[in-house]
Amino acid sequence: MTSFRLMTTVVVLAATVSAAAAQTLRPNALLAGGDTPAQRKIALAQAAIARDPKHAQAHADLALALTQRARETADPVYYQQAEAAVQAALAATPGHFDARKVRAWALLGQHRFAEALALATALNREVPDDLMVYGILTDAHIELGHYDEAERSAQWMLDLRPGNIPALTRAAYLRELFGDIEGAIELMRAAVNRMPFQETEDRAWVLTQIGHLELVRRQPAAAEEALEAALALFPDYHYALGTLAEVRTAQQRHREAAVLQRQRYAVAPHPENLFELAEAQARAGMRAEAAKSYAQFEAGARAEMRGDDNANRELIAYWAGPGKKPAEALKLAEQEIARRGDVYTREAYAWALFRNGRRADARREIATVLAVGVQHPRVLDRASAIQGKPAGTTTAR
Repeated sequence: MTSFRLMTTVVVLAATVSAAAAQTLRPNALLAGGDTPAQRKIALAQAAIARDPKHAQAHADLALALTQRARETADPVYYQQAEAAVQAALAATPGHFDARKVRAWALLGQHRFAEALALATALNREVPDDLMVYGILTDAHIELGHYDEAERSAQWMLDLRPGNIPALTRAAYLRELFGDIEGAIELMRAAVNRMPFQETEDRAWVLTQIGHLELVRRQPAAAEEALEAALALFPDYHYALGTLAEVRTAQQRHREAAVLQRQRYAVAPHPENLFELAEAQARAGMRAEAAKSYAQFEAGARAEMRGDDNANRELIAYWAGPGKKPAEALKLAEQEIARRGDVYTREAYAWALFRNGRRADARREIATVLAVGVQHPRVLDRASAIQGKPAGTTTAR
């Protein structure tokens, strides 16, 4: 198989962010009643179950729709409901393949990456050409830091069905990690223009990724355009609100960033989002508000720090920075690095080492991050500090 990291051409539709944005702004009759794509799919699956309570596929379809609703809302309760639907499908038809696929997908959403990988590997042995299984394998390998394996799985997706949307978005994410930001944007644009119009949340998610990528390559105006299109398509979308706040920070519009982060936290009240709010408030000079948000964040993050879906990377950053508990930051970073080895966890570990005075160890750890090719501005800024270089001078590889 040809590595897509090295590919110079992909099959794409003629697309620009502005063209994608214009398409997303057209009226959509399917949303007239206020239902989201996931809510409509949940209703359809529930109607099928009402007609035949022992229809395993209907239960599996419900489980998948519930996982989509979890992403729409950032509410983890939907993953619990998805697991109940999976159990119902397996009770109706033991070993039901689609139900087990959804279980693996839900495990990913709950950040149980090793379990998701184990189940997806077993499913791949049973059915070696299932596209969704390769997608789950790709995602699990990425989150665990197995980038060669992730690349192989994503390439299989492209080989099985050239130009398919799930493969394009995963290839885009890997290209971002490997430092090919232009290629990542090209693939995301191809994906958003192939999506069914009624899949508004999927389209908003990809537009949000485009906004993030434009910001990584320091094009805030282009990032803002994509993010505003995402929010027009899916109002109050928590991912888009957070990324638009990052744009405002890059533009030095710190109070506006804080307002957006507060909106995001209101929609998705998780500790990691509260940390971003506190950071935005601190940058805006809102000292009392920031102190309160930091304190609430620390309490919330501590409460879930031993769980799979946690805010540990944010807690490491807080303790290594304004929280002034570098020893606790390092202890937590060592716990996380034993569980997953992705570049962002390794970056957090390197930063904790640095803040504890272990500069040589920090330089070795950050070198493994930069070797992947990641271009995220925060990663590069921390790498510059660790390497003793002026801010903004470190580059990947």
